[in-house]
Amino acid sequence: MTDTPNPKPASGGKRKRPSGLSAARLLAVQALYQVVVGDQSAGEVLREFLQHRIDEDIEGLKHASVNRELLTELVEGVAKTGDELDDMIAAVLDEDWSLDRLEILLHALLRAATFELAERLEVPARVVISEYVDLANAFFDGRETAFVNGLLDRLAHVLRAEEFGGEADLSKLR
Repeated sequence: MTDTPNPKPASGGKRKRPSGLSAARLLAVQALYQVVVGDQSAGEVLREFLQHRIDEDIEGLKHASVNRELLTELVEGVAKTGDELDDMIAAVLDEDWSLDRLEILLHALLRAATFELAERLEVPARVVISEYVDLANAFFDGRETAFVNGLLDRLAHVLRAEEFGGEADLSKLR
């Protein structure tokens, strides 16, 4: 089993127990990271997570009642559509950035968030952005949180323009 990154300890107090949906997102990002660094299939990693990782105690908290359906949908969906997700992410990256510059964990997080923005239309874009900004904050100390917020906001304004009072223009993602 690959050493999967865990959220950093909560500063100044107890970390609140993540909801079943938030916990699924956290585990999905960890699983997607493990797919890359462990050179395993998404199916193998997902099975491992569903059988073993869900019950682990991380930072003093169990993963609540993880929404297994969301965990599965995110890991399998990102695995199937990774190239398209990367194209969407690349389209909103600043010109001086490339996908190759993204740290593996950050790339996994952005792929999961992009999948949700593109495919899980029943979840408001602002909720998706907030959830993944919280995840970025849980894993990173630096500017990554602001980077995730800005990138997902730009992407949401293209993919979900109607939620922000505009019209979707998917040609901006090509």
